[in-house]
Amino acid sequence: RIMRPDDANIAGNVHGGTILKMIEEAGAIISTRHCNSQAGEPCVAALARVERTDFLSPMCIGEVANVSAEITYTSRHSVEVQVNVMSENILTGAKKVTNKATLWYVPLSLRNVNKVLEVPPIQYARKEQEDEGKKRYEEQKLDRLETKQRNGDVILPVINPEPHTVGYSQSSLIHLVGPSDCTLLGFVHGGVTMKLMDEVAGIVAARHCKTNIVTASVDAINFHEKIKKGCVITVSGRMTFTSNKSMEIEVFVDADPFVDEPRERYRAVSAFFTYVSLSKEGKPLPVPQLLTETEDEKRRFEEGKGRYLQTKAKRQAQMQQSAQ
Repeated sequence: RIMRPDDANIAGNVHGGTILKMIEEAGAIISTRHCNSQAGEPCVAALARVERTDFLSPMCIGEVANVSAEITYTSRHSVEVQVNVMSENILTGAKKVTNKATLWYVPLSLRNVNKVLEVPPIQYARKEQEDEGKKRYEEQKLDRLETKQRNGDVILPVINPEPHTVGYSQSSLIHLVGPSDCTLLGFVHGGVTMKLMDEVAGIVAARHCKTNIVTASVDAINFHEKIKKGCVITVSGRMTFTSNKSMEIEVFVDADPFVDEPRERYRAVSAFFTYVSLSKEGKPLPVPQLLTETEDEKRRFEEGKGRYLQTKAKRQAQMQQSAQ
């Protein structure tokens, strides 16, 4: 579809959340189709996790986004979907790849939303493809477990924070989940949640550097629990790390059951977003150093630095392989 002004920020760059929402819609369609391809209980595929997603090139108002999806692996109860996003300038015909993403879905029965159904297997062209897919499946399964175990943090307001501190830029958004946010099962679309998360992360980044900002990448987004229609969700974001030209922002979503639900607030989704600062000409700008004040902030900064260096080393290795 064509990118319109309400898809973009004030500089004309399409919001990362808009692209994430389109990616999730494509993944949900193909995985739901596949899971209903054989006789059995009807189901809807629910998003469980999004692997690291890099925003390779900005997309602008007036360009056409083409999103394509392919199923690359199936386990007994999950589907791996690879999604590519390409932008097209319809005035010049120029095309470029802007995003590549990997998503994991699980099929939930329409008759019982708590019942996970079995996934029809796919045929692999080579045995190696199945082995590689199984390895990715085991890795994401382990990472989801580790992420859930460290999900006890909350973001508290800070009185009169100093500029460039964590408390100065942290932000929260409160949203009542309505019918238009939900799937056939009455639970929130993963793409809706990711769009809200990107919005909060963008506010944190803009507050910190006071410039135009764009999403550079999203670390794995883990969907720990479903969010039901009628819940009030709080999307919170805080700066965790800055390099010379990038900012890492931790974002998590907490759900408060609001209607006919005696349950307490719970952590539903968590992720790390990376943003870069741009000039009016679209050139990268230096990012102000994050000022850490507490021991927890210093610990999170070092953890973010570790993720940054790990990603940087992986990118350099890939470039060397491409050169060879």
